[in-house]
Amino acid sequence: MSHADDLSAATAQLMPEVIERLEQLVRIPSVAFPGFDPEPVHEMGKAVVELFEAAGAEGVALLDVPGGYPCVYADLPGPEGSPTVMLYAHYDVQPAPKSQGWSSEPFEPVTKDDGRIYGRGAADDKSGLVIHYATLKLLAADRPCRIKILVEGEEETISHLEAFVEANPERFAADAYVIADIGGQAAGRPGLTTALRGDVACTVTVRTLEYPVHSGEFGGAAPDAMTAMIRILDTLHDEHGDTVIPGVDSGRWHGAAMDEEVYRSGSAILPGVKFLGTGSLSDRIWAKPSVTVLGMDLPNTTEASNVLLPEVTAKLSMRIVPGSDGEAQLEALMEHLRSQRPWNCEVEVKRVKVGHPFAVDESNPAIVAAEDALQEAYDAPVESIGSGASIPLVASLKKVSPDAAIVLWGAEDTAKSRIHASDESVDPKEIERMIAAQTLFIRKVAEAERR
Repeated sequence: MSHADDLSAATAQLMPEVIERLEQLVRIPSVAFPGFDPEPVHEMGKAVVELFEAAGAEGVALLDVPGGYPCVYADLPGPEGSPTVMLYAHYDVQPAPKSQGWSSEPFEPVTKDDGRIYGRGAADDKSGLVIHYATLKLLAADRPCRIKILVEGEEETISHLEAFVEANPERFAADAYVIADIGGQAAGRPGLTTALRGDVACTVTVRTLEYPVHSGEFGGAAPDAMTAMIRILDTLHDEHGDTVIPGVDSGRWHGAAMDEEVYRSGSAILPGVKFLGTGSLSDRIWAKPSVTVLGMDLPNTTEASNVLLPEVTAKLSMRIVPGSDGEAQLEALMEHLRSQRPWNCEVEVKRVKVGHPFAVDESNPAIVAAEDALQEAYDAPVESIGSGASIPLVASLKKVSPDAAIVLWGAEDTAKSRIHASDESVDPKEIERMIAAQTLFIRKVAEAERR
């Protein structure tokens, strides 16, 4: 029996325990958003410490992150002179309101007829936690290299971890970072993410009147703020649906193609509804900018009355392309919004955040090792894919260790995981394959260093 066969057998034997631990974690509603009960988040942090202690990790601790929830950290020694690999995941989850349309209780994990485990956080990112747990269990005390663990407690909301990492560079330095918070296009299709779009955000407030006035008595001449806002937002896209803002960069995708069937399934687009934009599907979601109106402050339909609205505020998010400068892209968006003043209305634009994009150096030996590990674990060709999502911590990790490899993978398949949405789920076989791949990767990185 080969080493790969031995690892596959050991991983399969461990899976019942892995699934049991995943289900325990999913039951904790660790929503770190403002306004939610903080106690489950703190409970989850303690549960993660216990998880890694059960995997044999020593010195696992909760570190206070100024302004935010604690992170879980450990520094596990390896052979003298061996490389350092840091394993990252996050223990907080998205909210799961009933209005999303869940078919089962979000914080009561259930395995359905398709074999997938359903529950909030089952994929994003408690699957990453159990992948790291099982990796440590399989390596046991005979770790081939130094391993650090970093688990964040507020990745889904306004994170404070980036500043904490940059303020403590020695603690978080590594030769390779493994970000287990993403996945391939579909279960059984190994995907290594080689580019992340960035995410910048701002608010825009439009004012036209001093106070609300009767829409019949004054409508037709006095402009209401909502009409002006509609005009402004309409300038963000052209007739094809492409984001067209002066100074905002665009690009082309040169890796594996986005599978249209996978995308249609994962995006929940209604039959007959056409895609936005031009170019290949991969270009549109991985290499071109896209701006989205996330929310707007205005009366709901129940509370609406016959008045002209004097003021409306919208929050905008724009995904920006790999290789672009986040600060410059946000400024281009904000300047465009400031310049739009239908009927000479007042426009105020405020910065919310900058999350920088990222492109992997595919020539890095650790990235090559990651591809080889995926190939062996899945026994299938590895797809080099992009992601429209953003992981702001990546930019901070690159500041701490500029030459380090960033490995982006996990069990969150695009086709069916439905992260952030109702009926989030994960395929246990995908977790099993990723445990094997990650264990192989660590061994390969350590072996390459010894040569």
